[in-house]
Amino acid sequence: MSSRRIPLPTFDALDADQRAVHDAIAAGPRGRVRGPTQIWLHSPELADRAQRLGETLRWGTVFEERLSKLAILVTARHVTAHYVWRNHSPTAEACGLSAAVVDAIRHRRTPVFEREDEAAVHAFTTQVLERHRVDDDTLGRVTDLFGARGAVELGALIGYYHMGAIALELARPPLVGGGVSDLPELGG
Repeated sequence: MSSRRIPLPTFDALDADQRAVHDAIAAGPRGRVRGPTQIWLHSPELADRAQRLGETLRWGTVFEERLSKLAILVTARHVTAHYVWRNHSPTAEACGLSAAVVDAIRHRRTPVFEREDEAAVHAFTTQVLERHRVDDDTLGRVTDLFGARGAVELGALIGYYHMGAIALELARPPLVGGGVSDLPELGG
């Protein structure tokens, strides 16, 4: 039986609109088109707008990369997004997250944080994903540390990576570097 997954668009099969978006993405800070941006090429306007939002959320927020990676990993773990996890977990330590924090997230445990900013970002992200809301105390911690802008950007970052995880589930592309994911399935 053939797969019913959405196929990944390939460069030689792109129409003019898709090619223009592809080339713009490849010329930007991403340097290439893969993952959700490749899948979104099925809808060129969506791909263009989503990748520009993604650039802002990755490189234009009040958060240093360590904290963005933390929110991305918590989101990837929450939805068991193997592709997102594979892309972001290997560089998390280089960005300043401890191996213990990454491992705790991998195994769906609450990490022990040495830094207040990490604890606040983790609590905010976890509450958004599990409860679809943030309590006043957690929101207050985040806004005290990062302002209203930071709270808004953190919510958008979580939503963006959740949206990307959905796109990736539609296609289930091979993991970068091949092999299998080290992210346990739910219950694993």
